[in-house]
Amino acid sequence: MPELPDIVAYLDALEPRIVQRRLDAVRIKSPFLLRSVDPPLSEAAGRKVEGLRRIGKRIVLELEGGLFLVIHLMISGRLHWKPRGAKLGGKIALAAFDFENGTLLLTEASSQKRASLSLVRGETPLGDFDRGGIEPLEAALPAFREALTRESHTVKRALTDPRLFSGIGNAYSDEILHRARLSPAKLTRKMTDEEVQRLYRATRETLETWTGRLRAAAARAFPGKVTAFREGMAVHGRYGKPCPDCGTPVQRIVYAANEANYCPRCQTGGKLLADRALSQLLRGDWPKTLEELEERKKTPSPPGRGKG
Repeated sequence: MPELPDIVAYLDALEPRIVQRRLDAVRIKSPFLLRSVDPPLSEAAGRKVEGLRRIGKRIVLELEGGLFLVIHLMISGRLHWKPRGAKLGGKIALAAFDFENGTLLLTEASSQKRASLSLVRGETPLGDFDRGGIEPLEAALPAFREALTRESHTVKRALTDPRLFSGIGNAYSDEILHRARLSPAKLTRKMTDEEVQRLYRATRETLETWTGRLRAAAARAFPGKVTAFREGMAVHGRYGKPCPDCGTPVQRIVYAANEANYCPRCQTGGKLLADRALSQLLRGDWPKTLEELEERKKTPSPPGRGKG
């Protein structure tokens, strides 16, 4: 899912292309995309884009007359800048926004169509899209600490909760925790003041670094490959590969549709975090350290283990 740095890069790329440009038409291919009925989508046609903004992981086009187009890309939604009148071809195309100087295509490379488009009138209904999380690059340390410890969660879950922090998802939370040298399973209300300060600095540094990189790339060309797995990431999407800081193989915890990637040496004192799927497979016989895991790989399991 595109997160804060990716959304900011999209906004940078869109600004010179569509701000103060007239939106001639919106073409919808997938009926499941549009999540609003009043005002009708036809009211957006013919209006100029007066500005852009981000609400969490959503992109907002501010139109003349107090209308707002709200785009949520979800996991697989992406934007593409094409010549005016580009066709809505292929299975992944969802919508086209035709401007006088080009067409913005919205695609979603997933069979589960989760991306959404809404048209609202006025700031009040627009505010309904704000989940309430603080802006991590704007908040001072006290506000960061309050959001982090408001509820008792693992720090991984807290960072990715849009009610607590705006714009952080699975990928950048992994990178933040690696930079902070913190376990993703650490409970927020058991963190020391020093750990909270370390996390605060790591959050700002990670998001600033990646936002800077992606904005620089967007200045050269419209973002063409927005992915959660980027070259240069320390742990996210790097399961089994060496940690760039210590060389230890990156490990992961898989849960539901998400996962947490971490370095056991840098973040958990050498301990392996129990992965639910593998714990069930091994019937609780989960190795506690990386050394035990490596030994387990070398030693064949007794007949019948993990079955039944």
